[in-house]
Amino acid sequence: MCGINGIITTSQKSKEDIKSILNTMNTLIIHRGPDDDGIYADENATHSVGMGMRRLAIIDLSTGKQPMYSDDKQITIVFNGEIYNYKTLKSRLESEGLQFKTTSDTEVILRAYERFGVEAFQWLDGMYAFSIHDKRKNKLYIARDFFGEKPLYYTQTDKAFIWASELKSIIKTIDFTPQISKKGLNLYFRLTYIPAPHTIYETIFKLEANHYITYDIASQSTSIHEIHKAPKAETAPLTFEQAKHKTKALVYDSVESRSIADVGLGTFLSGGVDSSIISLCLAQTTTKKIDTFSIGFKKASYDETDKSRVVAEQLNSKHHEFIIDEDDLKNNIHQILINFDEPFSDTAALPTHLLSEKTRAHVTVALTGDGGDEVFGGYNKYYIGKMNKKYTNIVPKTLHEKIKHLSGKYLIDKDDTRGRKFQINKLLNAIHYDGEFYWDIISLANTKTQLAELFTPEYFDADIFKAYKTTLGKQKIESLTDFRAVDKILSLEGGMLAKVDRTSMLTSLECRAPFLNRELWEFTNTLPEAYLMKGWNKKHILKEAFKDQFPEGFLEKSKSGFGSPTGDWLRQSLRAELEHYIEPELLKKQGFFNIAVITKLVKDHLSSKKDSTFRVWSYYCFQKWYHYNYLNQN
Repeated sequence: MCGINGIITTSQKSKEDIKSILNTMNTLIIHRGPDDDGIYADENATHSVGMGMRRLAIIDLSTGKQPMYSDDKQITIVFNGEIYNYKTLKSRLESEGLQFKTTSDTEVILRAYERFGVEAFQWLDGMYAFSIHDKRKNKLYIARDFFGEKPLYYTQTDKAFIWASELKSIIKTIDFTPQISKKGLNLYFRLTYIPAPHTIYETIFKLEANHYITYDIASQSTSIHEIHKAPKAETAPLTFEQAKHKTKALVYDSVESRSIADVGLGTFLSGGVDSSIISLCLAQTTTKKIDTFSIGFKKASYDETDKSRVVAEQLNSKHHEFIIDEDDLKNNIHQILINFDEPFSDTAALPTHLLSEKTRAHVTVALTGDGGDEVFGGYNKYYIGKMNKKYTNIVPKTLHEKIKHLSGKYLIDKDDTRGRKFQINKLLNAIHYDGEFYWDIISLANTKTQLAELFTPEYFDADIFKAYKTTLGKQKIESLTDFRAVDKILSLEGGMLAKVDRTSMLTSLECRAPFLNRELWEFTNTLPEAYLMKGWNKKHILKEAFKDQFPEGFLEKSKSGFGSPTGDWLRQSLRAELEHYIEPELLKKQGFFNIAVITKLVKDHLSSKKDSTFRVWSYYCFQKWYHYNYLNQN
């Protein structure tokens, strides 16, 4: 696991100049790779090329140093991530006559590309971002994994093409502060994160998951290509029992492939369905006693360590339980939020960072249950999606508007409990009669209507999801398969995976998600939707596949989300800072917000007149980012 950086300049820069730039870029991401670093620099009459990396040593501790070169020094690679099938690919390449100098997965990518070109990218099973400079073709290739587990940002100016694992490396390299992106701003205030290809900056982009860039150095032109084409949608002719057995086998295989490491490895164990199954599979695929890690709270209403303890005892794992106070989560708010380099307001980022920090004291790699909900249909929002169709078929639109008005008037949450009143209002506000409902369901900060009121007209984008609808090839998102497809390209890449990558890598911990396996994803896409969600039973086939491994009824127990009491903090310890963020002169200078609307929203929350935790927390996180990057830095 590492972080990578790179630059190609058309202006004359010496190798020493390039190395100096890359040293600065590398230093900014030392947390991603504290064990080692490496730099490659090349120059000629028309351009200079440089690539750098920071390494967290996981596989091939002694000979895996990067950058790596082809024997003739014409091809160079820097790589961030893990290739889980590298041993299989290596055997295939050796049968083709290729010879290897190391036991690393990085060299497997290099040799595969050397022999087969970009076609080799589709053979990789892993989480990765890498760049390859091919001097013979005078081209650069940058690739990102199937789900987008590893980040990759890029920009092109009139002087250079720059790419990096984290935005901070690019911002530090260019000599100006980019303009805020209208699309990025709207996406963030809808979703609480910004999915690829957008960022908060107008001229900087994320490479989309499952894509690679070809940069032609001579013409300074880029083209972007999909790595894996989606297979034709067909339902597998499998009975439920056959599908259940295959599900179980695929999960076991994925856990085994993702547990390869030359350093200590454990699992995050929350006691929920996904992390419990991953921990079980790891325990059953190794002869060693595994390490499991969970975080609990002193406040009983937040604490669920009893569930993780049940699983740990069953597995006879070496269980590490960290009991914390709510205030422990606040200690590093600034560091955690700023490290995202753009606005990000998933409240689970704070406990995820704390769990990562404590886990890193014991192991270097942690398996997680991330992706289980997307792959097997486990989110409550999928319920709401199904309910929307039934509700709109029964309840006339005029009656719905009256019900929504009454709920907004009488079902008012006054504190950050996110209980029944909150859930009813969330559901009613997400209901749509025109097929647009799922986009508002995933809008954790503001719905389209709310954002139209919150923003000034010049900054509001009425159809921010238009390009994603085109990518999906569907204007109406109505089925469970549709919901999961949306989540793969938005919520998973931009939200969940960004949260886990930035918070864990900030502590130099590598997290791997066995459910995020392309073969498993494509298999579940061939199953009848009733196999995934039977009535209101979520993740039906996954639970059925493993229920005999757990106490009766255990996998049916409800599990709370992994959040933080941010709504209360905003009224208390963060109050003064939040009040500063609604000062009229600041808002007028920014020009993004309707001053009256944002002021009322924040003040109603502060006075407990109405709880608006998600909306106000997203605003707070934006302003914290803005002040650090636009006011404090200029």
